[in-house]
Amino acid sequence: MTKILIVDDEADIVELIRFHLEKNSFTVLTASDGEAALIDIRRMHPDLIILDWMLPKIEGIEVCKKVRQDPTLSQTPIIMLSAKSEEFDKVLALELGADDYLSKPFSPRELVARVKAILRRSVGAVEPVTQKEDHLSLGALTIDTATYEVQFKTSPLSLTKTEFELLFTLARQPQRVFSREQLLYKVWGDDFYGDNRVVDVHIRRLRAKLEAVTDFEYVRTVRGVGYKFVSA
Repeated sequence: MTKILIVDDEADIVELIRFHLEKNSFTVLTASDGEAALIDIRRMHPDLIILDWMLPKIEGIEVCKKVRQDPTLSQTPIIMLSAKSEEFDKVLALELGADDYLSKPFSPRELVARVKAILRRSVGAVEPVTQKEDHLSLGALTIDTATYEVQFKTSPLSLTKTEFELLFTLARQPQRVFSREQLLYKVWGDDFYGDNRVVDVHIRRLRAKLEAVTDFEYVRTVRGVGYKFVSA
């Protein structure tokens, strides 16, 4: 059974989300503060976390950061919930590792739809066209879709599934320019509910991780169009 952890200190919201998730055959776990959430995440390894921004003890955004910094948990999908509706807050949540963001009040049906879409990506994320593409070697950069590992020379990169899928999609066809809409369709799927600026946020995170190990700019912006991968 797919386990989903709801982290929110508002009991009514927790019960509302629980009702709709259980109706869709998900197993639901709950925590009411950030400290308890981290304990439960490390102990129970949920398949997805629905995480409120404003929490007692440890704020949700800090929980998100700690999850992304833990190699054993970094791939766990996170949907942030918040009464904050400013664009800055949404971008900040995505840049710190959230996979999606919903402003309160939200439609429970939309939340469930987003949960299902993210879980579909997590389970069947990258599907190489040929066996040869299980392992891409691009100069000093290697991408292995069988193990979800990326390495520059001897330095491993810790990427989220979304970052990995973006890199693989671009690297599989070097020099081809992908629009944001094309990347949304290929990585997020045609059931994605958000706007295409989520691509920019994840590209920035991917670039930052690449720049931590190499000076070469593998992922480049084509102004007014989108992004492309360039081999060293």
